[in-house]
Amino acid sequence: MVPEALFDFLTDLAANNDRAWFAANKHRYEACIKAPLLRLIEDFALPLHSISPHCLAVPKIGGSLFRIYRDVRFSKDKSPFKTYAGVHFRHSAGKGAHSPGFYLHLEPGDCFAAAGIWGPDTKTLTLIRQTIADDPQHWMAVKASVGDTLDFSLHAERLKRMPRGFKRDQPCESDIRRKHFIGARQLSRSQVLDPGFPELLLETYTGGAPLMKFLTGAIGLPW
Repeated sequence: MVPEALFDFLTDLAANNDRAWFAANKHRYEACIKAPLLRLIEDFALPLHSISPHCLAVPKIGGSLFRIYRDVRFSKDKSPFKTYAGVHFRHSAGKGAHSPGFYLHLEPGDCFAAAGIWGPDTKTLTLIRQTIADDPQHWMAVKASVGDTLDFSLHAERLKRMPRGFKRDQPCESDIRRKHFIGARQLSRSQVLDPGFPELLLETYTGGAPLMKFLTGAIGLPW
């Protein structure tokens, strides 16, 4: 499902991140990234539905497949292209990259599958944090249930202090200070290229389903 040429293209793009090079090599992007990942997304719709009918597999760019173009408006780095491929099976009620969902990141030297929510807005963060604070034992049970599949040490950026409205020295204080609520599974290049990769992806997302159920429940979305 995922060709080795995908990694070759991304390696070359990282070394030649400019519009002229991309224009001359766009056919490689179309053949090595866009086409195979859109097929993967399309084929994954039914397995994904078995986890939750509310997570969508939309086989188009801007749907489940992230655009290759970077938003450089507020960035000091003006490189025009992402040097990775990203797939986001987001919740049907969500909009954009900051919605809860399942994620796949493909980059030379850094591949992972993840479940959760990245960079949510303040309102969403507060709802999740309050749900943890109200029942820390439930949150700890959720983390334990997905711990054999997902690693919470990745993407674990935290506030230096407790957010406003939350007391210090309470259970799960470290998690309440999180900026993202994500569990991830590192993947080797050989795992991604293996013909059985979709089954591994399904196994990973199924293992992360309790986390997704907790997060969607905390923010009032169906699961």
